Amino acid sequence: MSIHYPRYNMSQPSIVAFAQGDVTGDGVTDHVYLTGIKTSDSPFIQNITLHVKDGRTGKLTSILLRENVGYNPTLFLGDFTGDGVADILIGIATGGSGGIMYYYVFSFVDNKAKLLFDFNVYNDRYEYDVTYQDNYKVEVVSKVNDNKYIIDISNRGAEYLAEIYTENGKLKSPITGFVNPLSGLYPVDFNSNKVYELLAYQKIAGRYNADSLGFILNTLGWKDNKFVLQNQYLAIFGS
Repeated sequence: MSIHYPRYNMSQPSIVAFAQGDVTGDGVTDHVYLTGIKTSDSPFIQNITLHVKDGRTGKLTSILLRENVGYNPTLFLGDFTGDGVADILIGIATGGSGGIMYYYVFSFVDNKAKLLFDFNVYNDRYEYDVTYQDNYKVEVVSKVNDNKYIIDISNRGAEYLAEIYTENGKLKSPITGFVNPLSGLYPVDFNSNKVYELLAYQKIAGRYNADSLGFILNTLGWKDNKFVLQNQYLAIFGS
């Protein structure tokens, strides 16, 4: 006897993430959720849409996200602007080998959607140059603030280094690396003032994506009606 398991209705959206909090600013808890169309036999989700149901009036507002396909969509509610009202942080995994993510932050005061953070705008603004140098060093330059970092790769192993350097530590040929788009965006209340900052992670890669050299960590805070860079760090792996 064969058993036939039910398959997802490819055209029927379902709730894939849910959160509660006052996002409209009237002091009443609202219902915030994401819906999407699940794919049969896969965690892939399409047509990911944000919905906010006003807890006081029952009014429902829906927003189809610009990038609306991916995996494991998540919601976080927290005040990022300091107005005392929770904003909506959305994360969606792309499923790519680089761990790249889609992120949006929306304000919903008075039932009016306002996009505060768009990962595409961030990725376009925060760019870097990664250049291998003699003597087992890699230089990383952050263009947005002209900060320069030097990574010591002398502990990467003899075989790895021999492919790149001569015996006296000179580059055999010029090599450039790259920094990936956003792979993590985390809400952190650094000042313990009930207003969240955003901690953004971007992976630094060497000759190829799996050749990871570390991460750029940018702290973003809300100022003058936009997220601005507060602090920047380069994190490396120990040995």
